[in-house]
Amino acid sequence: MNMHRLLLTLAMAVSLTAVGQNLYKRSAAEDIKGNAFLCASEYLAYDNHPATQALTPTPAGYEPFYFTHYGRHGSRWLIDKEQYTKPLYALQRAHAQGKLTATGEATWQAVEAIYATTHQRRGDLTTVGERQHHGIAKRIIRNFPEIFLTKDLPIDARSTVINRCILSMIAECEEFAAANPSIRFHNDVSESLQYYLNQPHDGIVKTTNADATAREYAEKLTHPERLMPILFNDQQWVKDSLNAGSFMRALFNLATNMQSHDEGTDLLHLFTPEEQYDQWRINNIRWYMSHGPAPQTNGVKPYAQRNLLRNFITTADTTTQVQATMRFGHESCLMPFASLLELGPTRYSVENLDTLDRVWRNYNIFPMASNIQLIFYRPTGSKVGTTDKSVLVKCLLNEREVSMPAQPVSGPYYRWADLRQYYLEKLRSFEEKY
Repeated sequence: MNMHRLLLTLAMAVSLTAVGQNLYKRSAAEDIKGNAFLCASEYLAYDNHPATQALTPTPAGYEPFYFTHYGRHGSRWLIDKEQYTKPLYALQRAHAQGKLTATGEATWQAVEAIYATTHQRRGDLTTVGERQHHGIAKRIIRNFPEIFLTKDLPIDARSTVINRCILSMIAECEEFAAANPSIRFHNDVSESLQYYLNQPHDGIVKTTNADATAREYAEKLTHPERLMPILFNDQQWVKDSLNAGSFMRALFNLATNMQSHDEGTDLLHLFTPEEQYDQWRINNIRWYMSHGPAPQTNGVKPYAQRNLLRNFITTADTTTQVQATMRFGHESCLMPFASLLELGPTRYSVENLDTLDRVWRNYNIFPMASNIQLIFYRPTGSKVGTTDKSVLVKCLLNEREVSMPAQPVSGPYYRWADLRQYYLEKLRSFEEKY
């Protein structure tokens, strides 16, 4: 049995035995009850779910020499105007007709005030988002000084063409430059980079969808019966004039994103922990179905990021000196990329979506400013490049060490040659099939 088949067999065996089991000490419902910010899914602010576990020391006789990365932009305003106006207009209409309770009136005024801040700001990076990237860069320097304090260190930093991604890149580069003024930066932003920094869904990945299933769970898990009387004083009016479930989901999404702002209005208090958990489950399922390795979509969604994986591999192949490669983009890339890399639980295939959150929790994968860091290690004092069979690698997902689809040398450290072969064969198999 060749190495690729052996690794694949091992990965599949682990995956199949883990499905249906709870991989975590606590349930997702308990997590969210203990930290309501987690219910925000993609709107979770990075610093509201920090990594706390110390990193495993570098293996004896090795030193880090290459750092390669993909990071999501930091916290932002919501992108679509309707994300603000949908709950706002419903509350405005109820206010005009005298259908709001005192709590409803306060909520309407709060949403009005929030909307007033969004003029020409939708999708923009917030100060919270900028601060997240300064913090991440400081910790990268602290964790890997052998790389980032090297004199004349070359850093290739690239971003998608979206402003919030560009500003996120700038924030991290500012921190690197402050710690090491000798760094030689190459920054690039171009449509020509989009094919791997923000690869669009195409081919089989695009045509395979499960929107109907996601909508089914949205209806199944939305229970507006408690909330409606708290906001509206006439339940017949609610029945005749409002899609209560749709309104509840829109208000919830607005509430969860307020952690993207320093002075974020608290709307989450309107929702019980049970409602927060249910609304989170809707988004957890939706993202799994649209970007994860869901068997309902034949597991093809992560392959949307095959160009990004090839870029990681080909860029590493040319590396012999101490250097860093930084890429900045979006959660719609980072999440499937994590699954394509098979990082920790992101690889699991789950048939029964009712049990999905036993193994798949989006708040561990793609909060605002989420990032994937690969760190390469070579024998101390050597000048070998990444293609040398002695080179080791470990991966951090949001600054947490995660497993990869190979036999580790020790702890979170793997031979890059094994992983490289596995990933290339995985891409080749997919492209031959489709």
